[in-house]
Amino acid sequence: MTTKQKSIIVTGASQGIGAAIATLFLDRGYNVVGTSRHISSKNELRQSDHLALVDGDIGQTATAQHVVKTALERFGSVDALVNNAGVFFPKPFLDYSTEDFRVLSSTNLEGFIYITQLVVKQMLSQKSNGSIVSITATIADHPLAALTASVPMITKGGINAISRSLAMEYAKQGIRVNAVAPGVVATPLLQGVPDEFLRTLSPLGTIAASKDIAEAVFYLTEASQVTGEVLHVDGGMHLGKW
Repeated sequence: MTTKQKSIIVTGASQGIGAAIATLFLDRGYNVVGTSRHISSKNELRQSDHLALVDGDIGQTATAQHVVKTALERFGSVDALVNNAGVFFPKPFLDYSTEDFRVLSSTNLEGFIYITQLVVKQMLSQKSNGSIVSITATIADHPLAALTASVPMITKGGINAISRSLAMEYAKQGIRVNAVAPGVVATPLLQGVPDEFLRTLSPLGTIAASKDIAEAVFYLTEASQVTGEVLHVDGGMHLGKW
């Protein structure tokens, strides 16, 4: 008896955490559909017969439809989803503009909703269970005075909340929904921020690598008894002030 190779969709997969997630799942035997705005022309991924790339803005319904269609045409199923695509920029609250909020909501919220709805619909039709993991942020629930990002955290905290709700809504259908909440990670989003400052933000005083987040995502994707969990991968940042 052979086991069918599972297929996973990873959004925001061209670089950083998303590329690390896509690479790890390829290494561990998954088919991967990676998407970002210009992933086919610029990415950190190696070529593979088990990798399909889809260009597009995940905040557009047409992109989400194209991604799921590609997964089905290339690999025959959608067994897991990682909502990694995200926009983040810290500012004082009064400095955020209407346009800032629109940009944050388009990728972080609309992008989550469009692709997740299509994936859940496909998982229900397959009747083969499934996993959805989203990347949020520790400071959504445990804010830091030294890193003001209140408006982006509306979106990240919303993903934590909807993940718990969906975990309950689809538990009987075997669809598990979880989130990973990173702290400080060495990605392009933090370029220019001094490492000395970043190390002061957690008890361990460390900066995570993208692979650390990818390992947590893989665990939740495979952990058949875990749903509705927000897993902090943050060097202890969520523990509070130290």
